[in-house]
Amino acid sequence: MIYQTVLAQVPIPEGRLFGLDQQTLLQFALNLINVILLAVILSKLLYNPVRNLLHKRAEKIRGQFEQAANEIAKGNELKREYEQKLLDIRREQDGILENARRIAAETERESLAEAKREAESIKARARAEIEMERERVREDMKAAIIDVSKAIAEMYLKREIDKDDHDRFFTEAMSELEDAVWRN
Repeated sequence: MIYQTVLAQVPIPEGRLFGLDQQTLLQFALNLINVILLAVILSKLLYNPVRNLLHKRAEKIRGQFEQAANEIAKGNELKREYEQKLLDIRREQDGILENARRIAAETERESLAEAKREAESIKARARAEIEMERERVREDMKAAIIDVSKAIAEMYLKREIDKDDHDRFFTEAMSELEDAVWRN
């Protein structure tokens, strides 16, 4: 309704709907200048700062992506170094264990050889001691037999003995002989 009132008050030349006169061109030029001026002012005040802000943000995000990519690369490098160190440690561990096994086997062989040498030495000493003891027992037995024979001969010479006396003397001599052998 207001537009109808305003349109009713504006004189429209007859025969035309739209008047293209000097006033319209001037208003058109002023409106065009206003739009251009408004666009320049808005671009300076709003568009350029927002564009700069978006550009800075895009650079920041790009930097974060590059930093993340660098961190991932560093992480992969560290992981590779860690795995290499683990592999080296495992190799070293295997080498140490193999060396320890070799040393243990060598020590075991040396210990067994030493134990065999000691056992042979002990056996040889025991054989020598046994042989010496046999010789001593033989000497003691000889002495005992001689003593018993002497005693039997003395008794036999002193009197003539019968079969019972002979058995009794033999038994006594054997018991003396057994006592003589076991005491020494």
